[in-house]
Amino acid sequence: MSSHFREITCKQALNKLHSRRLPYSWDLNIYRGCAHKCEYCFALYTQDYMPDNDFFDTIYIKTNVVEQLEKQLASPSWKREIVNIGGVTDSYQPIEKERKMMPDILKLLIKYRTPCIISTKSDLILRDFDLIAELASITYVNVAATITCMDENVRQKIEPGGVPSLRRFQMLKEFAKTDASRGLHMMPIIPYLTDSDENLNALYSHGEDAKVSYALPGLLGLRGRTRRSFF
Repeated sequence: MSSHFREITCKQALNKLHSRRLPYSWDLNIYRGCAHKCEYCFALYTQDYMPDNDFFDTIYIKTNVVEQLEKQLASPSWKREIVNIGGVTDSYQPIEKERKMMPDILKLLIKYRTPCIISTKSDLILRDFDLIAELASITYVNVAATITCMDENVRQKIEPGGVPSLRRFQMLKEFAKTDASRGLHMMPIIPYLTDSDENLNALYSHGEDAKVSYALPGLLGLRGRTRRSFF
């Protein structure tokens, strides 16, 4: 099923987080919903509050997110803390190719020298390579790719909208040419599907070849709607 798109506005771009487990305190999501359709997605609950709560097939576009972000970054109270981009939706999902919102977001982060983490399952991020490289030259930037599986037959079943794993590793390897930190997020490790020694060793091997800065594994979590979707 193809995705439907709806435009909305937001009251603020950055959302304050209150978790001691996270290495950042602010989240920025320029979309709601995600067309990557990962069957294990933990963020399905975030769409419960929208008129159409189909997280995979209705993508909401925050049309004023750039303006709202500048208001927050320009505020005297802004401390240039790390902003996590794409905590509950991928900023480089297919609609971004058309809407091109991330370049304006990155230009603001450069203007206000704001550090960030960008997590994605797409190599569309390479479109913005120069902007990310510029930002990384003046402040902390982490580019992370979630890569769960090297078996494309399995990957296509659990992440039908993501790009092939090899393309994600190639993307990380390109960013090794910049000052950005690169992360391999092995999340989630799924029993009987992606937890074999063969798969995990292949992920680490490709990560080494891509010159990632770190690898971060995570276990499968099945809560609420995620449990129903996955099974």
